[in-house]
Amino acid sequence: MILTFVVLWVSRAPHRLAPALAIVRGTAQLAIISLILGTVITSAVWVSLALLVMFTVASVTAARRITWSWRHLALVSGAMGAGIAITLTIVFTTRAIAFTPRYALAIGGIVIGNAMTIATLSGRRFTQSVNDHWEQVEGWLALGATPRQSTLGLARNAIYSALIPATDQTKTTGLVTLPGAFVGAIFGGASPLEAGAFQITVLASVMAAGSITAVVVIRALAPTRIRPGELG
Repeated sequence: MILTFVVLWVSRAPHRLAPALAIVRGTAQLAIISLILGTVITSAVWVSLALLVMFTVASVTAARRITWSWRHLALVSGAMGAGIAITLTIVFTTRAIAFTPRYALAIGGIVIGNAMTIATLSGRRFTQSVNDHWEQVEGWLALGATPRQSTLGLARNAIYSALIPATDQTKTTGLVTLPGAFVGAIFGGASPLEAGAFQITVLASVMAAGSITAVVVIRALAPTRIRPGELG
């Protein structure tokens, strides 16, 4: 944490305390959640409540990053909810992963976190692209294009850009990194083959939920006649 702060302080980066404070906050939150989950991880009701809290915090966080408004909160919640619900329904109904409170919490938390990141990246990327190419967008509108047509190329590129981190993580798994789900499954007593099957299911779920989330977010933001405000 100190190293992070010193490096950013020397480089005079803005908000240099933010990463250090995030570490402190994350430590406190994990300490609390570890104590709670130790007693409720087998309860379907409490696990459902935990996932609801995760989803709510993720939606608010993504909406704030895109530029806060109740409309953006509703948009992000709907997009993430659709992606997560469709993906996890497929995972559990096909029995790729057993539908138990323990596994629902594990994969649900991972998918929610990644959907939040992808929603943020897609929304910010699209908003920034429209700002940077506003003259081009206005030109298309002046030529008679619909608001959606005028930002079509920017929208498609924003979806692609938002999925780059998840795509790179998936295609380099086992070569560059050993993901947490894989390592955790092995530490929990699973064989490497079982852990690998669990991990690839998680990665595929992240990609599916993220793709749906990004497409829904961008399709809702794309039709615009007014230049978006500056990113927060």
